[in-house]
Amino acid sequence: MSFSPALPSKALLGHPIGLVDIGESDIAYLFRVSLPGIHKNLNKIKCEIQREGRVCIQGVVPEIAIPSDSGCLYRMQVQQLCPPGPFSITFSLPGQVDPRLFSPKFRPDGIFEVVVVKLGLRVPAS
Repeated sequence: MSFSPALPSKALLGHPIGLVDIGESDIAYLFRVSLPGIHKNLNKIKCEIQREGRVCIQGVVPEIAIPSDSGCLYRMQVQQLCPPGPFSITFSLPGQVDPRLFSPKFRPDGIFEVVVVKLGLRVPAS
């Protein structure tokens, strides 16, 4: 698994983006990726799944200005949350998959969750 921020190394101090969990059933893999601050910009996320199981997720963490009640905008001096800018996350699933058969879901807690069917298996009709 790799994470490639397009920002200086000091930007890596932010909230973890790109943490991955992978699960497996008889017919599919499920993966969850931590993408805090992205849920409102899901249309700016690109998820490419290759037949051999390689997954590449790219997107942009939006820049957020912090307004106060007085109307002032604050520029952060300490950046503990995920810094704004482009990112790329790549990892491999344990086996081959059918890249046409996947179901992405972005949860409100900032987790991008995808189920992708294993290659050569038939999905039971529901």
